Amino acid sequence: MADPQFQINGPVLRELLDGRWGRVRRLVREQVRGDLFAPVAGLGTAEHRERVMEQLRAIAATEIPTYGFPSAYGGADDVGGSVAAFEMLVSDLSLMVKVGVQWGLFGGAIQALGTEQHHAVYLPRVISLDLPGCFAMTETGHGSDVQRLRTTAEYDPATEEFVVHTPDEAARKDYIGNAARDGRMAVVFAQLITEGSNHGVHALLVPIRDSEGRPLSDVGIEDCGPKAGLNGVDNGRIWFDRVRVPRTALLNRYGDVAPDGTYTSPIDNPNRRFFTMLGTLVRGRISVAGGAGTATAAALAIALRYADTRRQFDRPGTGEEVVLLDYLAHQRRLLPALARTYALRFAQEELVSTLHDSQTGAVPLNERAQRELESRAAGLKAVSTWHATAAIQTCREACGGAGYLSENRLPQLKADTDVFTTFEGDNTVLLQLVAKGLLTDYRDAFSDLDPLGMARFAAGQFFGAVIERTAARSLIDRLVSAAPGRGDDADLRDRGWQLKLLEDREEHIIDGLARRLRRAGSDGADAFDVFNGAQDHVLHAGRAHIDRIVLEAFVAGIDRCTDTGTRALLDRLCDLYVLSIIEEDRAWFLEHERLTAPRAKAVTEAVNTLCRELRPYAVALTDAFGLPDEWLAAPIALGAEAARQEVQQADR
Repeated sequence: MADPQFQINGPVLRELLDGRWGRVRRLVREQVRGDLFAPVAGLGTAEHRERVMEQLRAIAATEIPTYGFPSAYGGADDVGGSVAAFEMLVSDLSLMVKVGVQWGLFGGAIQALGTEQHHAVYLPRVISLDLPGCFAMTETGHGSDVQRLRTTAEYDPATEEFVVHTPDEAARKDYIGNAARDGRMAVVFAQLITEGSNHGVHALLVPIRDSEGRPLSDVGIEDCGPKAGLNGVDNGRIWFDRVRVPRTALLNRYGDVAPDGTYTSPIDNPNRRFFTMLGTLVRGRISVAGGAGTATAAALAIALRYADTRRQFDRPGTGEEVVLLDYLAHQRRLLPALARTYALRFAQEELVSTLHDSQTGAVPLNERAQRELESRAAGLKAVSTWHATAAIQTCREACGGAGYLSENRLPQLKADTDVFTTFEGDNTVLLQLVAKGLLTDYRDAFSDLDPLGMARFAAGQFFGAVIERTAARSLIDRLVSAAPGRGDDADLRDRGWQLKLLEDREEHIIDGLARRLRRAGSDGADAFDVFNGAQDHVLHAGRAHIDRIVLEAFVAGIDRCTDTGTRALLDRLCDLYVLSIIEEDRAWFLEHERLTAPRAKAVTEAVNTLCRELRPYAVALTDAFGLPDEWLAAPIALGAEAARQEVQQADR
């Protein structure tokens, strides 16, 4: 039964979830409609690719491609808008990825790594789709380890050209979107060699097809073939047989070669130069996290609508079958996933805002803040895409056989998002990057502290100053400072207690990890072996950090809500998010005496209670994501929605 204190104000909640780029989201809802964009099941690969390319041409005729580019070249100077638009393309995730390849990866690399000469010549053609392109980084032998790519670009001063070459099969560019069919040019990442010296990985513009779409004679292209999902994207492999491109093909923002072969760079340190170059491409990871979130929201909308009307088994003594969503076990499957989807949406909004403000110059980032942005992008991408994989599978199972039918979209959403966990960075590697960044902050903090400061740090009193916080830090600090202690008397729904508990877990794990690595390395042990031996601890540290910042983002999002009833409901949803996180890791909390056994049992009971309290609002909470029925396109969702509306009308 609905609680009278909770009255969802749909428009207010929609506006809150749409966030800073609500105008962009509304525009996509209006323009990506009709038969051309309607989800279609059962297409063959060739037919699917042609349909997605037709959709891409239609989008090229709108303002959507302009968002991520400078106004000087036909863009709209709206980096955040480009991410928001990408996130919304859930009617076909092949289209979402194709948009990301053309305007995010290919165009984004030209913008981030090139200079004015490249921007003026190429960006207008990229925006208009006159120049379809590829982002050729990954190789058969190297994916995450970009620094050791084997493709070479050796400078020939006699002709003022680079010779781009694939030395062996492991160096072929692999899984490259737009390569198998549509791409005409590629941003190719290769080892830059001049005057006999290797200056590390740089990016060059390399044509791969002529104006008629035929592969060039010194470029080999092969279709990767059918995939588990995303078959509307033409992934391919590319070989280069000593392809010559002019000196100006080098995207030279961070490294340039003079006509005589002299190499120069504004960043002397090769490692720092490499990571600075990769850092400029962070928008891809942020976009993938957002796209995964929208796909998860779509799956939950389908599953919860179905569960709200589908009946199974009699209620004793009534002769009526029970609605699936009235079963606690069913609530347990879907509602914590819904709460986490909300939490991640607010964290995504914060991250996109930081990206936008930094790249448009509104809020320039120093080196440490840039590192924090990249770390959060890596961590949220990992957590969001793992959540998508788990939640969409749960939605499929929750719909039984109906969820296995292609027409109900869940199998396609599952197949299409599965690869999100490994492209734009393998999730396990990304969480390690998060933890390494935390260890760097920890080390830097200790190096600047006197003995008293070190003692305070070790006691947990200094930790808040070490790790970058959200914009709503003052609110978080007030809640934490007012939090009760660890005793069993503290209210499980006390927000300050929840925040302090996750902060305490993060602090303890990182402090323990730093001490473990220091002890293991004190006897001169091999650095790789030391770190490799602690990878379980490393991954736990990364996950704990992301859980904490996601909770803080959720709290900040609720604070922005202007409607009392809606805000009260979001507070309950936030409780469900954080208590389900605590329940998942209760072994750690018990082992480290942050929870007693009775307290851990109380957490589980609180999750059960919250699921029952939120059950009447589940469908309305998914409606707030603003995914049009024609994007969901699942008969079990649309039929369930019609039945639900009939019941509501009858109740009136």
